[in-house]
Amino acid sequence: MISPIAFLNPENMIWISLALPLLAVVLIFLFGKMPNIREACTIGISVVLFGVICSLASHVFAGERPTWRLSEMLPGFEIAFTVEPLGMLFALVASGLWILTTIYAIGYMRGHHEINQTRFFACFAIAIFAALSAAFAKNLFTLFVAYEVMTVSTYPLVTHHGNEEAKQGGRVYLGILLGTSVAFFMLAIAWTWSVAGTLDFTPGGILTQASLDGKITNMQLSILLGLFAFGIGKAALMPFHRWLPAAMVAPTPVSALLHAVAVVKVGVFSILKVVVYIFGIDLIGGTHLDVTNQTGMSDWLCYLAGASILLASLVAMTKDNLKARLAYSTISQLSYITLGAALATTDSVIGGGMHIAMHAVGKITLFFCAGAIYVGAHKKNISDMRGLGRAMPFTMGAFLIASLCIIGIPPGGGAWSKMFLAIGAAERGHSFLIAALMISSLLNIAYLVPIPILSFMTPKGQEPLKYKEAPLMCVVPLCITAVGSVALFFFADQIYAWLLPITTISGN
Repeated sequence: MISPIAFLNPENMIWISLALPLLAVVLIFLFGKMPNIREACTIGISVVLFGVICSLASHVFAGERPTWRLSEMLPGFEIAFTVEPLGMLFALVASGLWILTTIYAIGYMRGHHEINQTRFFACFAIAIFAALSAAFAKNLFTLFVAYEVMTVSTYPLVTHHGNEEAKQGGRVYLGILLGTSVAFFMLAIAWTWSVAGTLDFTPGGILTQASLDGKITNMQLSILLGLFAFGIGKAALMPFHRWLPAAMVAPTPVSALLHAVAVVKVGVFSILKVVVYIFGIDLIGGTHLDVTNQTGMSDWLCYLAGASILLASLVAMTKDNLKARLAYSTISQLSYITLGAALATTDSVIGGGMHIAMHAVGKITLFFCAGAIYVGAHKKNISDMRGLGRAMPFTMGAFLIASLCIIGIPPGGGAWSKMFLAIGAAERGHSFLIAALMISSLLNIAYLVPIPILSFMTPKGQEPLKYKEAPLMCVVPLCITAVGSVALFFFADQIYAWLLPITTISGN
C-alpha cells in the first residue's frame, strides 16, 4: 500500500496541480444552481491547489526538477511538464491570486447582479489550468497548447455581458491573439524544430549549438526572435497590443485575470522562458549581427520595448476611464519584462522575472479597487472620483499603496525589479533605455498618484458623498493584495535567490 507521503512526490504534484482546476470546473457546473456550494467548491479547491503548489515549490527551489509526461502526439512533439524556478514563481503567483480573485469575484458578481456566473467561474478555472500548464511546460509544443487554451477559455469572459460592445471587444481579442499565434508563434516553433531538432526547454538554450554548427545565422536568429516576440501576442508588445484595451469591456474580475493572474503573465513569462531556455542569454547577449558595429541581435527588441514603455504611459495619461488608464499602464509594465528578456543579462532577466510577481500583485490591487469603486459608487471615470476617498478610505488607500508598487517607489515591491532592469540596461550600455525607465516611472507617478490624492479632496461647499465601501468580499482581497505589494519589497532577496539558477546555469 502506497503511503500518502510517498504518493505526494514532486512528479505526482504536477498532475495533481493541473487536475485540481479541472475538478473545480466539474463541480462548478454540477452545483451551478446552488451558488453557495458552487463558490465554496471553487474557494476550497483554490486553497488546496495553492497548498500543493507551495509544497512543490519547496522541492523545486531546493534544486529538484520534477518531470511528468502525459503523451507524445508525434515523434518529438509531446505534452510534458518540467518544473523549474521561473515557472514555479509564475505558478505561485497564479495559484495564490486565484484564491483572492475568487473571493473578490463572488462579492463583485453578486453585488453587481451579474448574469451567467456559473459559466464565469468555470472559464476562470480553465484559465488557471492553462496558466499552470504553461508554467510547467517542458517544451515549446506544450507551451503553445496551453497558450491557445488560455485564449479560447478567456474569450467567453471577455464577452461576458453579451452586448455589441462586448462582442466587438471579443472579436478584437480573439482575432489578434489567435492571428499572431498562428502566423508567428507557430512558425517560430516549426523553425526552431527544423534547426535544433528538439523543442525542449534546455538550460543554456537549444539554439546555441545550432548557431555554432552554422545551421542558423545571426540575422536569422534575430528574425526568429522577432517571430517569438510578436507571436506571443499576450505580451501586448506594440503594435499588437490593441486586444488588451478592447478586453476592458469585461467585468472587473476578468480584467484582474487578464492583467495580473494569468493572461498577460503567460505572455511575458513565455518570452522570458524562450529567451532563457531556447536562445540562451549567452547567445543573445554575446552574439552580434555585425561585428564591425557591435549591434546585438536583440537590440531592436530592446528599443521597441523601451518605446512601448513610454508610448503606453503617455496614452495612459490621456484616459479618463479608470480601467482604460490601467489597461495602458499594463501594456507599459509588460514591456518592462520584455525589455529584461531582450537585454539578456543576469540582472535584467532576474529583474524581468521579479517584475512578473511585483506587477501581478500591484496591478490586481488596482483593478480590485476599480471594481470596488464601480460596485460601491458606480463610478468609472477618474474625473468623477474627487472626494470619493472619504467614503471609501480602504479602497482608495489600497489604490495608493499599489500605485507605489507599480511606480517602483519603496516600500513598493516594484522598486527592486525596476532597479535590476536599469542595472541590466547599464550593463549593456543602453543609455536611452535607462532614461526610458526613469521617465516611465515619472509618468507612472503622473497618471496614478493623483487618483487617490484627489479622491480625498472634497471641493468647498460639496456635501459629503453618500457612498460606502463595496461589499466586504470585495474590500478584504484588495486590502490583502495591497499589503502583499509591500511585503514583496522585503522578500525580494528570496525571489532573487529563487531565480538566480535560471541564469547561472548558462554560465553567464
